[in-house]
Amino acid sequence: MAETLVGERVVLLDPAGAAVGTALKSEVHHAATPLHLAFSCYVFDAGGSLLVTKRAASKPTWPDVWTNSFCGHPSPDEDIATALARRAADELTIRLGDLRPVLPRFRYRAVMPNGVVENEVCPVFAATTADPPEPHDSEVGALEWVPWSMFRDDVLAGRRDVSPWCAWQVAELAALPDDPLAWPAGDWSELPPAAHIGR
Repeated sequence: MAETLVGERVVLLDPAGAAVGTALKSEVHHAATPLHLAFSCYVFDAGGSLLVTKRAASKPTWPDVWTNSFCGHPSPDEDIATALARRAADELTIRLGDLRPVLPRFRYRAVMPNGVVENEVCPVFAATTADPPEPHDSEVGALEWVPWSMFRDDVLAGRRDVSPWCAWQVAELAALPDDPLAWPAGDWSELPPAAHIGR
């Protein structure tokens, strides 16, 4: 089921990453988007290739843009690992293994040409899957598997256009081992306070 639920809410944050309220996801992204909780995930196969996805044309933010495997927002009172599993199933019909935070403190702000802003505390996770992706058209326009080192180098060199958050994340992930299956797990305690539900 794609992420089109009426009334879906996101968690609003203070500058320290603590929850201060909620807002409707359908109404939160605009020229003055408040800081809110999100996540990004990089999914790899057994050979270390990254699942890269192109955002659906119907997406209100960064449509038709290539990016990391998937992103999402935990619902209020939802454990972040549960939210990641939910989004992986909803967008790509895959199950995740070896889920671990790799950039637990990542935060960014990006502005689209039309003025719409993304403003997120967005911990970055890595995971594996053995499932063949079956993307939902409302979420994913295309996908491909790319060796991590090739994807990383192309993004860093500007040979591959990706979403702004993906470009910034790759720049930080480049400091990790070349083999993404060997990336060390970050400390779950370093996630923003609002992401500690259930932990």
